[in-house]
Amino acid sequence: MEAAVTTCYRHPKYETYVRCTRCERFICPDCMREAAVGHQCPECVKDGHKSVRQARTVFGGAVAGAAVPVVTYALIALNVAAYLGELARPDLVGRFGMLGWGLLGPESGGYAAPTVAGVADGEWYRLLTGAFLHLRPTGGSFGIMHIVMNMLCLWNVGRTVEDQLGRARYAALYLLSALGGSVLVYLIAPHSIVVGASGAIFGVSASYYVICRRLGRDMQAVNRFMAGLMIWMVVSALFASWQAHLGGLLAGGLVSLALAYAPRKNRTAIQVAAGAGVLVLLIVLVLMKTSSLTSFAA
Repeated sequence: MEAAVTTCYRHPKYETYVRCTRCERFICPDCMREAAVGHQCPECVKDGHKSVRQARTVFGGAVAGAAVPVVTYALIALNVAAYLGELARPDLVGRFGMLGWGLLGPESGGYAAPTVAGVADGEWYRLLTGAFLHLRPTGGSFGIMHIVMNMLCLWNVGRTVEDQLGRARYAALYLLSALGGSVLVYLIAPHSIVVGASGAIFGVSASYYVICRRLGRDMQAVNRFMAGLMIWMVVSALFASWQAHLGGLLAGGLVSLALAYAPRKNRTAIQVAAGAGVLVLLIVLVLMKTSSLTSFAA
């Protein structure tokens, strides 16, 4: 009596006598995946991968998740694109730079006629958009130096931080640091237009310090790096916004402490709650300052 012809369950035209060692379905050479014993079908291999826990860093990031620093590359690209946009349209600075509340006109590159603008006037987007601009309203050569120095720092430090935190945590850290810098500008110097990614980069630098401490690395070089940042903050008071630097440093430091020292159990939930707490705090500060400015004007 002739044996029944068996075919691949995925390719019925292929005659085969090899079975998947897990599900025992017949599979052709195109569907065979080598296993510890025999061969498996593609579906069983896929199911097996789902059951394997992905290795993670002590901060919760996937070990291989940030092998290519995609977020760092994207942030650099956004900043460079925004700078090129500013060169083509100088009025972008007045319309999107960080401004608490003030009167903008043609001389600031913002509006054709004097116009009240700023966060206190409902333009909350300025709290983040200003962190992607680098050209001062008055122009000058400082803009190119500003973005080059910021992007070099982001390139050097951001890749390490992204590798440890993972892409999502790193992106959240960057944005919260940028927001923290803008909020301190709003609280202390609400009538000045401030631009630059320095606040976010100071936050990323604070995270770099916390990460090195958490991992028990040699802190001598790290301490020198942070000392240089502090000197830069003091010097920057002469020509840049030290408020943005300090605000980004504080916000980034707070977020990084939560990311680094959250207990392993429920780590992600605690980290998300800490980040949300920092965000709520910053929003409350903005609301309080807005109320103060608008009530005074009234």
